[in-house]
Amino acid sequence: MELKWLEDFLSLAQTRSFSRSAEARHVTQSAFSRRIRALELWLGVDLVDRSTYPTTLTPEGRRFRDTAEESVRVLLGARADLRSGLDSAEPLVRIAGLHTLALTFFPAWFRAIAARTGPIGTRLLPADFHDCLQALVEGGSDFLLTFHHPGVPIPLDPEIYPHRVVGADALVPVLSPDLRAGDAGGPVTRLVYGRDSFLGRVSLFAQAEPGRPLGPVAHANPMAEALRCMALEGHGLAFVPRSLVVRDLAEGRLVEAGAELPLEIRLYRNGAKAHGPRARAAVAAIWSAAGLGYSEPA
Repeated sequence: MELKWLEDFLSLAQTRSFSRSAEARHVTQSAFSRRIRALELWLGVDLVDRSTYPTTLTPEGRRFRDTAEESVRVLLGARADLRSGLDSAEPLVRIAGLHTLALTFFPAWFRAIAARTGPIGTRLLPADFHDCLQALVEGGSDFLLTFHHPGVPIPLDPEIYPHRVVGADALVPVLSPDLRAGDAGGPVTRLVYGRDSFLGRVSLFAQAEPGRPLGPVAHANPMAEALRCMALEGHGLAFVPRSLVVRDLAEGRLVEAGAELPLEIRLYRNGAKAHGPRARAAVAAIWSAAGLGYSEPA
């Protein structure tokens, strides 16, 4: 049984709508429904009467609601108490970031931040977009560092999760020079992201560019770093952040194969209070320093 199942159930009890609760919990409606069903299977009873609209709880669901509320309150309270007692050596600020940004952007960016704020302990969680978003919403991180493209909206309430633009990048199609020499202008095999990957959804816009011949999919992987390695070995065309391949392009190991797609780099802040006054001060300091702007990439 998972804590998020209880939180999902309490949301549904409040909204009485699977669709509204799924939106509030930042998951698809089908995923939300599966999690409610998983909780019911774990308990061995139906909690929701699915034959009515708006959705209502069964008698068992109404009885369980008080237990769920108390369980969530106790667990979150225990977590807050444990975090407030962390040793001073423990990193204060937690940042969830996409894998590529953790490698290519975060180290130099945070060096500039620390030059403005003084030393601040941080813990970086590199993960895919869904896990990063979940960490921010569920309080597991203070910040989210992510790419942004207007074609792929990020489902965060700006009143609760404000953002700053802290950098820029671009999604660029690349392939090995040997593959470019042999394709004769025809379609080449593609290296693609998973269906639910954030960069995968962005890359669909690049692939839809008029006049771009698209070949069959040769390999799928949710990590841009893995697609870069496959492109280097000549397996096909990959759409990857320019920051990840800037050295490969400069040294001729990869070549560009079309127009790039601009990306913003955004820092989202969790509007809820951080875990203790020292952490709140550190989060505020980073947020303030991040608002001083950034240098456009060369």
